[in-house]
Amino acid sequence: MTRFPLLRHVVIGGVVLAGLAVAPTSAEEATTAEQTVDAMNKLWGQHPGMRANHAKGTVVEGSFTPSTEAARLSKASVFAGPAVPVTGRFSDATGIPTIPDGSADANPHGLSLKFKLADGSEMDVVTNSLKYFPVATGEEFRDLLVAIAKSGKDAGTPTPAEAFVASHPAAGKAGATARTPTSLARQTYNGVNAFVLVDAAGKRQAFRYRIVPVEGEELLAAEEGAKQAPDYLMSEIRTRLGTAPVAYKVLAQLAEAGDRTDDATKPWPEERRLVDMGTLTLTKPVADSASAEKALLYLPNALTDGVEVSDDPLIDARVQAYAVSFGRRSQ
Repeated sequence: MTRFPLLRHVVIGGVVLAGLAVAPTSAEEATTAEQTVDAMNKLWGQHPGMRANHAKGTVVEGSFTPSTEAARLSKASVFAGPAVPVTGRFSDATGIPTIPDGSADANPHGLSLKFKLADGSEMDVVTNSLKYFPVATGEEFRDLLVAIAKSGKDAGTPTPAEAFVASHPAAGKAGATARTPTSLARQTYNGVNAFVLVDAAGKRQAFRYRIVPVEGEELLAAEEGAKQAPDYLMSEIRTRLGTAPVAYKVLAQLAEAGDRTDDATKPWPEERRLVDMGTLTLTKPVADSASAEKALLYLPNALTDGVEVSDDPLIDARVQAYAVSFGRRSQ
């Protein structure tokens, strides 16, 4: 029995909904982002200096080399070449810093990337192993967290979480799309939010990121994941990078007419074109990962000319909640 059995069906970790504000004096004064982080703290406890969600992780470094096709789709310098440095962070879901890597509740695993551009600016990409998100807005995500927090053993039937899932079908299905890998180097990471590529002529193309391991994806059955050592994923990726690089193809799934860009619960058809935007090559673990990750803040709207946010409301919700979490853990 896991500590959070509901999380097997209602995924919580999909967006690191994490504003640089101190907790408000009353619930009535709290913003949605503050209420979201408060709910995470109630579910998983408060762990000083740690993220409210995706608390357990490890920091790595590498580079990104763009493809020629990428430069045709976007005028962004990151896709123009040459290769740029990247700082990444792998993570487990939940705000529990000691969660076992193989636990079903550690899904979805996350991969956040910070591209260091030639002009000194940065571009962030935040992905995880879900194929789509359980809810469409920040308010719904807060409500989902609150419902789960209220669904303890003394809750009546249906529990608040069960009632929420009944009215939000994706909330009951999204979690099943993320499974435990044999290695963080053998998992596919998805950008559940839509963004927009803009080319030199001003043409706009909506897309979603998909980061695919060159070695191929390799997943474990739930019972096999539960048998692994508590830190097997975080330890293995650091050991692996100590001996050889790990490569991923960074793909863009291109939207077509009628594809929803404002709803992260709606995956696009698999037959949509996937464009190779370049290769992410991770080369080494950061020596003092614990110190490095405290200073890292990944924001989905930290973009560059040639890549823009879409009309997906979750993007801003994520930014606001990330900032709340960062502000609290930095105090």
